[in-house]
Amino acid sequence: MMMEGVIKDVFRKFSGYPVPLSASVCAEKGRCGTRVQNFTIMTEWSQCEMDRGVRLRYCQQWTLQCDPTTVKNIVPLGPCINTHGELLSSHSPSGARKAIIREASAHGVGHQHLEVWGYSGLEKSFDLTALSKHGKVYEDAQFACLAWSPCEEKLLYVAEKKRVGSLAQASFTSASESGHLVVLEEEDKNVYMEDWGEGLVGKTAPVLCVADLSKGEVTICSGVPPHVSPGQALWAEDGRGVIFVGWWHEPFRLGLKFCSNRRSALFYIDLKGNCDLLSSDSGSVSSPRLSPDCRWLVYLQGRVFGPHHQCLCMMLYDLQNRTSSVLVDVIRRAEKGQFAGVYDSLPPHCWSSNSEEIFFSSPCENSKLVFSVDRRTGRIRPVYGANSVSPEQEFGSAKLLTVMNDLMVMSCSSPNHPPSLMVGFVSNGVHEQDMQWTHLGGVDVCEKFDWQGIIITPPPEEENHQFSGLTFGAVLLKPASSSKGVKFPLVVFIHGGPHSHFAAEWNVTAAALTKLGYAVLMVNYRGSTGFGQDSVDSLLGNVGSQDVKDVQRAVLHVLQCNQALDADRVAVMGGSHGGFLACHLIGQYPEFYRACAARNPVINAATLVGTSDIVDWRYSSVGLHYSFDQLPTPQALITMLEKSPIAYAAQIRTPVLLMIGGKDKRVSPHQGLELYKALKSRKSLVRLLWYDGDGHSLSKVETQADCFLNVALWFKQHLNLN
Repeated sequence: MMMEGVIKDVFRKFSGYPVPLSASVCAEKGRCGTRVQNFTIMTEWSQCEMDRGVRLRYCQQWTLQCDPTTVKNIVPLGPCINTHGELLSSHSPSGARKAIIREASAHGVGHQHLEVWGYSGLEKSFDLTALSKHGKVYEDAQFACLAWSPCEEKLLYVAEKKRVGSLAQASFTSASESGHLVVLEEEDKNVYMEDWGEGLVGKTAPVLCVADLSKGEVTICSGVPPHVSPGQALWAEDGRGVIFVGWWHEPFRLGLKFCSNRRSALFYIDLKGNCDLLSSDSGSVSSPRLSPDCRWLVYLQGRVFGPHHQCLCMMLYDLQNRTSSVLVDVIRRAEKGQFAGVYDSLPPHCWSSNSEEIFFSSPCENSKLVFSVDRRTGRIRPVYGANSVSPEQEFGSAKLLTVMNDLMVMSCSSPNHPPSLMVGFVSNGVHEQDMQWTHLGGVDVCEKFDWQGIIITPPPEEENHQFSGLTFGAVLLKPASSSKGVKFPLVVFIHGGPHSHFAAEWNVTAAALTKLGYAVLMVNYRGSTGFGQDSVDSLLGNVGSQDVKDVQRAVLHVLQCNQALDADRVAVMGGSHGGFLACHLIGQYPEFYRACAARNPVINAATLVGTSDIVDWRYSSVGLHYSFDQLPTPQALITMLEKSPIAYAAQIRTPVLLMIGGKDKRVSPHQGLELYKALKSRKSLVRLLWYDGDGHSLSKVETQADCFLNVALWFKQHLNLN
């Protein structure tokens, strides 16, 4: 019980550190005759409150006094303010108004409201539920937006399409455009409605909505092509039209979250319903961002199917000449430590004020760094990296939140340093080491343990001859010191995806395990992002072998190079594809690992093929082509089975802890049950935790706390940690 209390305290402390989510900047004119200019920075944060099992959101503001591009003074504008109930918020271009989509309950009924706040309090309020123009407003990262028109009198957002009700609720007549009454067909409540998969449950048919503040009305944009679902919308230059991303939902929807390979295109629609295609319609697009001079549009573009996450092109669209060009191409391979491609969405505001540079953050080997690209030349330069600040403030990774009025706001952290907010001015041509950065907010603590990034070259026998010469990475965390002769047990932590990335940044699970006395190895096997597209492509057809060998190679490497690690006390953990690899490792190396913890692991790709929201990945991962009309063949199912951990289940001797989300749409919960039964039937030690109300990410606060407690106790039991 004493150890259980220690584990809870450590996790409560580490998960309680605030995380910055977004930022907005408003410039104020300085006094006449002075060089001083004031900036107001408005930020949104998230913070876990373990005792109540909730994830709190709050806002915090500062005024920066600058002369002219050097921060001279920082003034906090009062304490943090809880923003409970806010689904979306957006400051107007002038900074004088703030729009909020708020959800509230009255008499047991939930309502969504659009509020507009100004200097004198609440200016406008729309009860969107009572207006009944649409369903629930989207607040997710894939579709959602809340965009002000240039005149600040209209707001653009995305919501679920309103449906005709059942017989008892439906209104069956409506006026047609010609004025005649037409009969509306009743919608059968039992008809199956596809949604956009894991994390987007219930989101089936988004529509673009415009709230006119002066008229006090909400309208639905007409003219969106019926075969696409619109999202990520923004106003065009004059406010008389909208630019949006449209995702094809025919012949059926596939899971969209974490997938940058879904067919989509960029569209322009005017408020009269005339729609034009701006981009190619055979690729996958995202993150449209308009330049301050309204002349240029940048967006990201990738290919359809294949890797569900990938290196992307940054495209530049000339709105005057209606032409597009590649600004940043896909990076096949990068020189050591150099820019390795664009993988993440662009910040909501990413342009310099002169419309000549675009700023973004992206994985690069074992870090996440900030870069800029020159619109005219395509030249890419690092803006903020691990060496950009003084040694006592050194961070392993940085994420750009916004660039507004040439002031950049970033969230910076390290494996032993929780997120801090840093600010600095855009300065053309200045080398990153010479740029000035100022700490703005966040918890200024540094945990007393060590970390290092590692680059590993596979030996000749583990080379992929189609993609030879690739390296991969890892980040190793170690407790600061130990008693003489005492070695640390090692936890091997494997990310999911598989096309994702462990950056040298704050990770609550890894930091908490290190605080409890474990060394933690986070592996970026070949196929991870941040190492070029060749690395991503190298994993197709080689899951269950190349990635397994990479993780094992990384473990052997750190055990050989670090005498403080105990080779006889090694555990492995991971979720999704990370769980797939963890279960492969204990099956392929049955005497090596002393404990295993897997969250929603892929166990049998052959039985998963008909139940996952990303059925295309079940084929692509094992090297098979996918099309919408694909039907499984015996040989395809054999290939999937042979590359799955279930093929090695009979060899597993390691104690296994399984954590399963009952509402997982990406990896069916029956996957974990399949391994559970296989191990139980062989009298292998296995324990299964079932979280009925959680999905693939097991993201509820109470679920995360319970998972960590059980993992830590499981490892303590089987690694004999004192």
